[in-house]
Amino acid sequence: MRIIETVLCAAFLTGCAPKGNSNPNINLERAQQTLDSLYVHYSVPNTCLLRENFPFDEKHKVTYLASEEQANVPNAYSYLWPYSGTFSAVNALFEATQNKEFQKLLDERVLPGLDEYFDTARTPNAYSSYVRTAPVSDRFYDDNVWLGIDFTDTYQLTQNKKYLDKATLIWDFIESGTDSVLGGGIYWCEQKKESKNTCSNAPGSVFALKLFKATNDSSYFKKGKALYEWTKEHLQDSTDYLYFDNIRLDGKIGKAKFAYNSGQMMQSAALLYQLTNNPVYLKEAQSIAKECYNYFFSDFTPVSGEPFKMIKKGDIWFTAVMLRGFIELYHLDKNKTYLDAFNKSLDYAWKNARDEKGLFHTDLSGNKKDNKKWLLTQAAMIEMYSRLSAFE
Repeated sequence: MRIIETVLCAAFLTGCAPKGNSNPNINLERAQQTLDSLYVHYSVPNTCLLRENFPFDEKHKVTYLASEEQANVPNAYSYLWPYSGTFSAVNALFEATQNKEFQKLLDERVLPGLDEYFDTARTPNAYSSYVRTAPVSDRFYDDNVWLGIDFTDTYQLTQNKKYLDKATLIWDFIESGTDSVLGGGIYWCEQKKESKNTCSNAPGSVFALKLFKATNDSSYFKKGKALYEWTKEHLQDSTDYLYFDNIRLDGKIGKAKFAYNSGQMMQSAALLYQLTNNPVYLKEAQSIAKECYNYFFSDFTPVSGEPFKMIKKGDIWFTAVMLRGFIELYHLDKNKTYLDAFNKSLDYAWKNARDEKGLFHTDLSGNKKDNKKWLLTQAAMIEMYSRLSAFE
């Protein structure tokens, strides 16, 4: 398939200001510039696929996957997880601008590339962690949940049923990863059912609630609410409202705390309040938000200027997913404190944490530089700038 290079240029030339606003939107301009840099530096010629890192090393081996066999094989292309970040990024730009060029980019480049990961050999059909032309790879429930959320969001933006059909297909796979062990919950990996993780259950709840909003099918609401309650019961730290990473089948808790886990529970709580008007959910979302702000931000004093709360160094995509929760909550309580902190952090990062190619380091303060830059980091920055464009 010929890659539609002109889509990017067209999107840029038609402008990124939201409807009804003739003033330039700095965050949207930054999102677009970063998207351009991503495709320039990560694209694989004559395909819709992308590299995992820049600069690309033909001997590079991915180490974050569960399969030892996969981790020891050089990877010509990105794994599904980083690639899926570009879906979220372009979706966020589409939502922010209502510019149909971004839907065109989805349909002509992002989704054809995503199809390379779609596994029809196993049922239920779902997306594998690596391209289907390679030896069979594991399938992760959380990888598929993120895609289901994106397809549902694209459906809500377009009302085109083809996106909803894909979302409901993914939901069937997610449900196949549930059972009565530990009283419910979604496993992390189809091939290694050793733990049930917040990263599959919290966004699983968000996904189900979004499907309910898209379809008005009450079964999705019930499932989303049940997943929220299961995750809260099994994985919340009662001392600070934040969420642990996973629970093994023997009941042992993996106590790492990551921004996206708590952020997705914040978003789920906010959605449940929106759908039920039960003030308990609003209070829970606000409690999670407060503790996320305390835990995942730190006091930062620039060389010149006033001190502010800076996003701590870590996985930038985890931070981008946490932002989704803060935005969902803002729509309910209009407390802009947290979004202001994101805006200040990302404004500082634009000026201090980018290289000469327009790619971001993971330390948004700019103090530490990365020799190799991950695709997912760049996608996350695009998503955050796009989402924050509504709050300048």
